[in-house]
Amino acid sequence: MANFEVIEQEGLHLVKINLQNETVRTESGAMYYIRGNITMQSKPPSAGGFLKSLATGENIFRPTYTGSGELYLEPSLSGFHILELDGSEWILDTGAYWASDGSVEVGIERNKLISGLIGGEGLFQTKVKGRGKVVMVAQGPVEVVHLKNDRLVVDGNFAIARTTTLNYRVEKATKSFFGSMTSGEFLVNTFEGTGTVLLAPVPYWQVMLLRQITALIPKTSS
Repeated sequence: MANFEVIEQEGLHLVKINLQNETVRTESGAMYYIRGNITMQSKPPSAGGFLKSLATGENIFRPTYTGSGELYLEPSLSGFHILELDGSEWILDTGAYWASDGSVEVGIERNKLISGLIGGEGLFQTKVKGRGKVVMVAQGPVEVVHLKNDRLVVDGNFAIARTTTLNYRVEKATKSFFGSMTSGEFLVNTFEGTGTVLLAPVPYWQVMLLRQITALIPKTSS
């Protein structure tokens, strides 16, 4: 399998992929530059895949890169997280998919109507399964939460990925409508069962801003 690496350069983050006669898939328009003998190919999806892609709002075409060399993906102020699949299935937040091994199957998951409409995730999300690495766009440092017959309640859209083994729904923060309205939360995302959730609660730009402010503070000698 290809080697994925997240590089930080002067506050920007980018993904470097080393290929040795291998194939990877990326989000459309993600390529920065290529070094070596790597060929890009973009195939149209099937009729069903075309309609599903339109429904999700995700890019229809996800090109593949095959060969040996180095593939660099576009830099971003946001961060990236590399997820290792061991045969499991994951559902990614809308817009989170960035790249993956060619062995990883990229598809679509349909959310329940109410959860999709009011939860902010949309009716459709990207699903990945198989074995290999998946690169995700993450707005902040990623926290891995493992659940075992447990319940996790998350405020906002901080959950960027979840295993398909978990039950997901959107519900009021409290039992009463008035209590939910006055709690400052109102609607929350709930995950139940056994599985894993990835959270990215702190945007990288806030981390960078804090570093800049800290660097400007005069240091006092003790």
